[in-house]
Amino acid sequence: MSSESQNFRLATVSPQGVRWLLKRNCSLTPRQLLLAYGVLCGLSLAVSGFFWAMGAVLVLPFAALELLALGAAFVFYARHAADRERIWLEPATLVVEWEDAGRLVRHELTRQRVRVQPVQPRNALVELRAGAQAVHVGRYLRADLREQLARELQLALQTG
Repeated sequence: MSSESQNFRLATVSPQGVRWLLKRNCSLTPRQLLLAYGVLCGLSLAVSGFFWAMGAVLVLPFAALELLALGAAFVFYARHAADRERIWLEPATLVVEWEDAGRLVRHELTRQRVRVQPVQPRNALVELRAGAQAVHVGRYLRADLREQLARELQLALQTG
């Protein structure tokens, strides 16, 4: 491992440059979530169907209502499961892409003009400023790692 790559804990250093991929910490992929929802639906409908057959006719409608509410929560979760930020250095630009619920926002900052603003207060996002243009990064990082991200960005901009 080169000495330059040892300075980067959050980034991937390769011959093509330095790249950061910051993703939301999700336990389940959308496919796993769909499978879990299917199992929950099957189990809940089987139990409520049994009680419906035994004469408790209101159990089934309430179970269906519960599964609809759970389905809505799972859809919201799945839409944001793939949210991420990508940051990479090109010879003349620093590129920042932010994806939120399938919507992609891309910023290109002139590399020579980029300034990394200190993280103040401690839980704030890292601000990248190039003239009047400002971009905030680090929303998918724990607050205690944002200072590390700011240091790595500063180092990459100076050495690259």
